[in-house]
Amino acid sequence: MSRLPDVLRLVAIDSVSRNEAALAALVFDELRNVEHLVVERVGDNVIARTEGFHAQRILVAGHLDTVPGDPALAVIEGDRLTGLGACDMKGSLAVMLELAKDTASRAFDVTWIFYAREEIARSESGLLEIAQLRPDLLQADAAIVAEPTGGAVEAGCQGTLRLGLTLQGLRAHTARPFTGRNAIHRIGAAINQVAQYEPRVAMVDGIAFTEQLQVVSVGGGIAPNVVPDSATLVLNHRVAPDRSRDQAVSAVRDYLGDLLEDEDVLEILDWAPAAPPSLTHPVIQSLVSTSGQPARAKVGWTDVATLHEMGIPATNFGAGDPLLAHRSDEFVTEAELEVFASTLRGLLFS
Repeated sequence: MSRLPDVLRLVAIDSVSRNEAALAALVFDELRNVEHLVVERVGDNVIARTEGFHAQRILVAGHLDTVPGDPALAVIEGDRLTGLGACDMKGSLAVMLELAKDTASRAFDVTWIFYAREEIARSESGLLEIAQLRPDLLQADAAIVAEPTGGAVEAGCQGTLRLGLTLQGLRAHTARPFTGRNAIHRIGAAINQVAQYEPRVAMVDGIAFTEQLQVVSVGGGIAPNVVPDSATLVLNHRVAPDRSRDQAVSAVRDYLGDLLEDEDVLEILDWAPAAPPSLTHPVIQSLVSTSGQPARAKVGWTDVATLHEMGIPATNFGAGDPLLAHRSDEFVTEAELEVFASTLRGLLFS
C-alpha cells in the first residue's frame, strides 16, 4: 500500500515556521486515542510516549515546519511526491505517525517528538521549548532525528558559526581618494581570500567532516561621492565536531591573517555547536547495521547537537535525499519511505 497519500495529506497543510498549529493539531488528534501512547501537546509540539517496562528509551524526533513555499503545488506522479516539505521532512513524519500507532511488540520504550520552528533561529526551536517547560518528556537513552539522509545514518553534525567582519578605512572625497583609504577596496581582498579557502577535513571517530567558509553578506558605503571609511562582511563557517567555538573563531582569524589590522573587528554573530558521531552507542551501532549502509558525516547543522547538549547520544536518519532539502522541486519516493520505515521498524520493534 502506498504511503504517498499520507505524505500528501501532511504536505497539503501549510506549516511554514511559526505556523505549525494546524499540523500539530492533526498529529495530536491522530495519536491521542492510541491506547499504548501517552500524548501531550506543549505549544505547537506534540510528544507521544510508550510507557512499558523496557530498560531503554529511544527518542525519535521530527520537525513540523517547512521553509516558505506553496504547499498547494504538491503532486504525486508515479512513485514520487514532489512538493514543499516532502523531503524535509513530511515524508519522515508520515512514517513516524504510522510506526507510533503500530501495536507490535517493541524492543524499547519510544518517545515520538513532533516539534515546531526548526527551520528558523535556534532560539525559537520547539525542542528547546519542550526542554524548558517539560524536560522530563525528553529523557531518553539515545535519539534519532529524522532529517533526510537517503536511508543511511548521517552521524553527528557540523557546527555553524556566523561572524561579522568590519574593516576600517579613511573617509575622503571621491575626487581626491588619495587623501583617504577605501574600506570597500579592502573588503575585496578579504572576499578573495575566503573564495580561495580550501576546506579542512577532520576525522572524528572515523567519520570525515568537511569544513566550509563562505561570504554570505557584504555592506558598505554612505554616499556616491564619499570614499567609504567602513565596510562589512558576514561570514558563515561550518565547523567540524573536533573544534569549539573559540577554536573556530581563531582558525578564521588566522586564515585572514595580515588582512586584519588592529582597528578591524571580527565578532561572533551566531553560534550553534557541532555534535560528535556517537557511533559507539549500541543503539546507534544497531541502526547503522540495520540500515545496511556505512555511516557518514552530516553536512550541516541539526538538532542532533541540541540533544547531545542534553546528554543524549543522537544521530540523523530519515527518508529522502538531503541534497533536495529546501529546493523548490524537493521530492520523496515510495522506495525511500519504505527504506526508512523498514529500518526504523527493525530497530524499534522486537
